[in-house]
Amino acid sequence: MKALRWHGKGDIRCDTVPDPQIEQPRDAIIKVTSCAICGSDLHLYDHFMPGMKKGDIMGHEFMGEVVEVGQEAKSKLKVGDRVVIPFTIICGECDQCKRGNFSVCERTNRNAELAATAFGHTTAGLFGYTHLTGGYPGGQAEYVRVPFADTTHIKVPNGLTDEQVLFLGDIFPTGWQAAVQCDIQPTDTVAIWGAGPVGQMAIRSAILLGAKQVIAIDRLPERLSMAKAGGAITINFDEESVIERLNQLTQGKGPEKCIDAVGMESHVSLRQPDTIYDRAKQAVMLESDRPHVLREMIYVCRPAGVISVPGVYGGLVDKLPFGAVMNKGLTIRTGQTHVNRWSDDLLRRIEEGQIDPSFVITHTVGLEQGPEMYEIFRDKKDGCIKVVLKTS
Repeated sequence: MKALRWHGKGDIRCDTVPDPQIEQPRDAIIKVTSCAICGSDLHLYDHFMPGMKKGDIMGHEFMGEVVEVGQEAKSKLKVGDRVVIPFTIICGECDQCKRGNFSVCERTNRNAELAATAFGHTTAGLFGYTHLTGGYPGGQAEYVRVPFADTTHIKVPNGLTDEQVLFLGDIFPTGWQAAVQCDIQPTDTVAIWGAGPVGQMAIRSAILLGAKQVIAIDRLPERLSMAKAGGAITINFDEESVIERLNQLTQGKGPEKCIDAVGMESHVSLRQPDTIYDRAKQAVMLESDRPHVLREMIYVCRPAGVISVPGVYGGLVDKLPFGAVMNKGLTIRTGQTHVNRWSDDLLRRIEEGQIDPSFVITHTVGLEQGPEMYEIFRDKKDGCIKVVLKTS
């Protein structure tokens, strides 16, 4: 089969590799029909995340058709079923899964000891996302082996296109969880840093959850235009002070709820000298992540407010003003997404027409064009916001 594989920093290739096989009784084999390049994939592309090995198959946002089912998965899946596969691999039986904390499943990371060394405890196995999370082959391929497939899937009803449901595997529930974590009230202003795919989903989620005012912060015209179309007030951080504008929009009080949809690679700007400091430390391996957005959120968030962090961080950050967090009484909520906690509700909202997540797609190409699309997506060329790859 064809698959996109990591061969080093900035080096993704479309290679021919062996087809996956059933290895465990709860496995299934999925013939991929659509997959996507995620902003989190760019952390791997640029090698900011540790744990990648040459030849790893990329991708954690994919869907397709069941073509083979292991013996113990046959009660939940059958050949021909159309499914979206969450990026979090879940057993459905451990204490964390029973609580709905699926992204910290205790049993699916086959490199649990390595993860525990890095993070203190293991987290769930993830598709296509480093050996810290199990080293599972990803979904930017023609076929994928899905472990724990009886629980790690979302069935797709008839009548919905791939484009409508594909993002149930990651960015839609990620944006939704980011907003839910804010405990949004009807009087709230919600400020969202980053108007990429997750930020766009967070904007629409915050509006669906009843926020009084949603503000999107970015610098790219196409992203800001999409955010505005979704109902957000926009701030271009290259053209004006984010803190001054947010204070203006909130009568000097600051937003009650702040969402970091950027993560470890915040943009370097001469208007934000701390980003230059972070980039320099990152270059000499004295810091792994660039936390400008976190600093700015902590500074501007209203006292007793909530900071929600769906943006991915991989390691160590510097100069984080934790004194402000404590003295202002801020609540910080983070985490990889508990996809299956939200999937039934979000699928219903798609079916009812409350939201069509396909709005975010700007580029649809074949899988073999994936390597060049990684560069286009990373460098924000050609107005690229979200890339969908088709396998046939």
